[in-house]
Amino acid sequence: MATTCEVGCDAVDIINDPGAAPYGNFINYYTFNPPENRLSLMPESLLQDLGCSGGTTLLLDVGCNSGDLSVALYKHLVQQPECEEDRRKVHLLGFDLDESLIQRAQQSNPLPSSISFIPLDITKDSNQLQDYLNQHGCSHFHLCVCLAVTMWVHLNHGDSGLLQLLSRLASISQHLLLEAQPWKCYRSAARRLRKLGRSDFDHFKTLKIRGDIAEHAREHLERHCDMELIQSFGSTAWDRKLLLFKRR
Repeated sequence: MATTCEVGCDAVDIINDPGAAPYGNFINYYTFNPPENRLSLMPESLLQDLGCSGGTTLLLDVGCNSGDLSVALYKHLVQQPECEEDRRKVHLLGFDLDESLIQRAQQSNPLPSSISFIPLDITKDSNQLQDYLNQHGCSHFHLCVCLAVTMWVHLNHGDSGLLQLLSRLASISQHLLLEAQPWKCYRSAARRLRKLGRSDFDHFKTLKIRGDIAEHAREHLERHCDMELIQSFGSTAWDRKLLLFKRR
């Protein structure tokens, strides 16, 4: 019997050629993993629970794809403000390395005064995130959401790339909501490439960080990034944990 992760990972094959999306930038991602799969686990009061009220609140969506989840997340967390001014205090920035996906996100954005999308490769040096923070007079994003991104960075940039990603996000965030793909999804991704007659991801066979990837991420964030795990929202339908970290 296939596991939920394998079903979720293999659902990609039905809609996209995984070889055409080596960074997870699938063109129809939200048709097989709709935003509700994650949002159903997050309380609508999350921003209030985290103390994000009374001033400007900045949200960051890492690897936002076509922006469907970014918009749904914003609407989920910013519930019917008492006045339009309250809504304008909450801003969300989504980024993805795929410029065509970002163009789709920009064109379909229903809240351009509150939600912005930019093309950005987080693994490369860039001042764009810091510029956004400066623009809004903030030193950190109040909540950074990184969902199903870690595996693609790990496979394409190795162990050091994964750890650098986590450190980078921790350095610019007060809270980090992380969904790391489990190791079985790495094997599924590599197997799909082999079925297509393609070679493995460059770093797959040399990775030393294996097994419980979410636990490895927790250990790095707590030992080296001055963050602590404060809550788990359970697991998605694809058996991936949603873990919330807070800067100490």
